[in-house]
Amino acid sequence: MGLFLRWLFAFALLALTYNPTPWNYVRWSLGHYSAYLSVTVLMGLILMIGYIVYLRATLRSIGGFGMALVLAVVLALLWVLHDFGLLALSNHDLNVWLGILALSAVLGIGLGWSQVRRRLSGQADIDDIDDE
Repeated sequence: MGLFLRWLFAFALLALTYNPTPWNYVRWSLGHYSAYLSVTVLMGLILMIGYIVYLRATLRSIGGFGMALVLAVVLALLWVLHDFGLLALSNHDLNVWLGILALSAVLGIGLGWSQVRRRLSGQADIDDIDDE
């Protein structure tokens, strides 16, 4: 359940930032920044904090190569679905949602990778701790 929640929050973060509907930060801020500049900045900073948390944890747990590998696996899965006729890529909105899904899979797996590794190998990860 923990890995699913991490992925769900990553999906929500990406979808709140941009999606093909009118209900996202990018479209709202472009249309309302002059009237609601303070709210636009506040929401942008909150989203930025979310991205920093996810990206930092993902880079520390699986690194850039791991991120590319997870993204490649997700994209290969989408390719297989397309080759078998289960997925049509002609719909632009669907393609955006698939991109959000793929990126959220990378961030969700990156954030929860320490738990997955601990369960598979029995070894716990220890972060660098500064003794003062």
